[in-house]
Amino acid sequence: PPSIYQLIPKKEMIGTLTRVTVGEKDENKINKTILLVGETGAGKSTLINALFNYAVGVKFEDEVWFQIVEKEEERSQSQSQTSDVIVYQIFGFEGQSLPFSLTIIDTPGFGSTRGFKEDISVSRRLFDLFRSEDGVHEINAVGLVMKASDNRLSDRLMYIFNSVMSLFGKDLENKILVLITHSDGKLAPQNVFSALKDAEIKCSRDEMNQPALFMFNNQQFEQINRTEKDLNGSKYSWDFTNEEMGRFRDTLKKTKPQPLKTTIEVLNERIRLEACIQNLQERIKMAELKQNEIKQIKSEYNKHEEEMKENQNFTMEVDEVYKEEEPINGGMWGLVFY
Repeated sequence: PPSIYQLIPKKEMIGTLTRVTVGEKDENKINKTILLVGETGAGKSTLINALFNYAVGVKFEDEVWFQIVEKEEERSQSQSQTSDVIVYQIFGFEGQSLPFSLTIIDTPGFGSTRGFKEDISVSRRLFDLFRSEDGVHEINAVGLVMKASDNRLSDRLMYIFNSVMSLFGKDLENKILVLITHSDGKLAPQNVFSALKDAEIKCSRDEMNQPALFMFNNQQFEQINRTEKDLNGSKYSWDFTNEEMGRFRDTLKKTKPQPLKTTIEVLNERIRLEACIQNLQERIKMAELKQNEIKQIKSEYNKHEEEMKENQNFTMEVDEVYKEEEPINGGMWGLVFY
């Protein structure tokens, strides 16, 4: 197998999300931004690594493989896995395989088993990214990541996809590209075409009016070439993935950027709404507690009515409802709710 090198890129926080950068940004060079959407296990991490290796010009003969994505166990030790939004920036390799630098946004927290609160948290992180002065202000493509064996879009994937697309509106439909992982590269998977049709996914179309689809192999870094047959198989997998990367590059070259002004407004409104809901829930809870306090007073009064008539200094105990103020560290979000 090729020698695998885990990169230690520059890592920083933008508000509440992580930005991973390789190389130095040149403001005079074109940058293309891709937002990846997919379920856990679809192969997004391997695809990001493959995009990096293609961008820096790694060849099959080099027998090396670079990993920009942290291994799961390392990431769990170094940062919280909940609600992660990770931005990968690849600068300084323009002219190797890509004529532009690359920004990849991964949203692994979307559609997690933690539910609605988790998704609001991811939305907040995207909001931080889109409104930050040194964040992302336009998107060229949304990559819907699916496995070649997928026969349908699961409820979870549809939920993730719809959640993300609701941030951008219909303007981004013609920028949705289907990225197929774990592919053998021999035939376009008809099951995926059927799954997209059944789910009524509106996406970019090719010259045959089929969904714009790109197929990638996920085994570049684990191929063991014991025999000539193994070597030929590995070379074939590498070559077809490289060819698909070339098609993907050519498509990205043609895509015009989608400004994110409307998206910021949608996110801001969504977070305001969530704050209103939370405020209403707290008021309802306070009202219920107050009602319970009144019931206790009435109950104690009825129980000790005669005693109170005989003793003017009579006292009784009930639970009194009160509200405490606690300081919070709102960060950038302190601005959102006013």
